[in-house]
Amino acid sequence: MAAVEDAVIVAGGIGSRMLPASAAIAKELLPLVDIPAMTHLAREAINAGAKRLHIITSPTKDFSSILSDNSWAAQKRSDIDEELISPFNDVEIKVHVQEVPKGFGDALNCALHSIQGPFLVLLGDNILLDSYSGVSGYKASNASKLLVEEFSKTSLPCVGLAAVEDPENYGVVSMNGNLVKDIIEKPSRSTAPSNLVLCGRYLFTEDTADLLAKYSFEEYGELQSIAVQRHWMNNQGLIGVELEGYQWYDSGAPLAWLKSQIDYALRRDDISEEMRNWLAQRLQR
Repeated sequence: MAAVEDAVIVAGGIGSRMLPASAAIAKELLPLVDIPAMTHLAREAINAGAKRLHIITSPTKDFSSILSDNSWAAQKRSDIDEELISPFNDVEIKVHVQEVPKGFGDALNCALHSIQGPFLVLLGDNILLDSYSGVSGYKASNASKLLVEEFSKTSLPCVGLAAVEDPENYGVVSMNGNLVKDIIEKPSRSTAPSNLVLCGRYLFTEDTADLLAKYSFEEYGELQSIAVQRHWMNNQGLIGVELEGYQWYDSGAPLAWLKSQIDYALRRDDISEEMRNWLAQRLQR
């Protein structure tokens, strides 16, 4: 079985819901309190075994600051873990530009010429955490690692799933055991087959490039990637990995990101008590 040594971080979107902030800084670089979203994603992928990270970007976005060697900052703050100062220093980086925004499937196509074998995919504005450490004693998320572990057992493509209260806002799956049988985009709450939804974590197999050519953007549009996943459902199988016990943070919309900041702060040992006290005082005004 081929090892999973590549991970794609999809970060090409302009972040229109986050304007005007996203005009000044890519939403993937926004900090979750004091750790950039992109740092969480990179360390999660590396924790899962990735040796090469492929970043899909657009012509207007610049990730050079976080991709640089920022070891100088350690002289200012010796308490910060080195992997957070320069999160890409221990991995090969490839940046791919999606010139025209043509959806998720097309974004993957930008990198596939550099990938052989199975690969992880992480959506750049979706952070999934099972640990809430601060800048000292940082622990990377295990979300992608769970997909790799499942793939090692089955050799089948996998998708990460999260349980939500509002499935009508997501791609909702119907399941048969651990196999995904269908994906329904934004169904009404009454017709949703479950409360399990796609949450921005995937492990795709080496036939992805051929399938994206078969199910072209010209024919399937933004649903190209769903057509590929449906192909797997109808043939060898697509595994659904429920990520229980994870907090799902979204940097793609202002209110969702604000809630993420507060939730994360309340879970961190280093700042939670002060944050709780301040919130209690503020809500009494």
